[in-house]
Amino acid sequence: MNKLAIMGAMQEEIEPLLEYFENIKITEYADNKYYEANLDGLDVVIAYSKIGKVFASLTASTMIEKFGCDTLLFSGVAGAVNNNLKIGDLVIADKLCQHDLDIVAFGHPYGYVPGGNVFIDTSKKIREVAKKVALDNNIKVLEGTIATGDQFVNSVERKNFILNTFKADALEMEGASVAVVCNALNVPFFILRSISDSADMDANFDFDEFLKSSAKISADYVIKIAKSLKNK
Repeated sequence: MNKLAIMGAMQEEIEPLLEYFENIKITEYADNKYYEANLDGLDVVIAYSKIGKVFASLTASTMIEKFGCDTLLFSGVAGAVNNNLKIGDLVIADKLCQHDLDIVAFGHPYGYVPGGNVFIDTSKKIREVAKKVALDNNIKVLEGTIATGDQFVNSVERKNFILNTFKADALEMEGASVAVVCNALNVPFFILRSISDSADMDANFDFDEFLKSSAKISADYVIKIAKSLKNK
């Protein structure tokens, strides 16, 4: 690994990451800001994409193609689909899907388009490092499926659809699009989410209240993972 990308979707998701660094160089490009820094000798580029799959795809592609990042970590928050997950819990994606991708009228399953896959796997190597970091630091994590879509889910019906269709544990609005980009460009990637809401009728209230605290939990863990990866 020569240069590491660390991504979030919102400013609130990267603010706790930036607090770890001094001497940050800011580059403005493609209507966004990229924060270049150094983590114990490892070059790091940090950015938040803005919400949604299109912006996330643009930012991930830029970090890889313009800034030369060869590994990508995503840190942020998500809604719980798995009812055993509580606010602040951490979820590592072993695979991701797009729950709002729908051409079932042509006989295809939800989340599929020709030439693509319903699920994209994350880097097993990074997941193993992350699980060891969690074990060493007494951090509880769930490894499971994360579903992505361009909608903030606060409906029991939609939540149950995503659970039943994709067997997802958590849902958010960027991860699977980052997975598509990294998979296509052969860049190892890792998606980490901290639960901020229950993705049901209480989601609006939960999200606003717990966004910052959950984002910090995710950021603190992802920095520990980055430091561990540097030594590999």
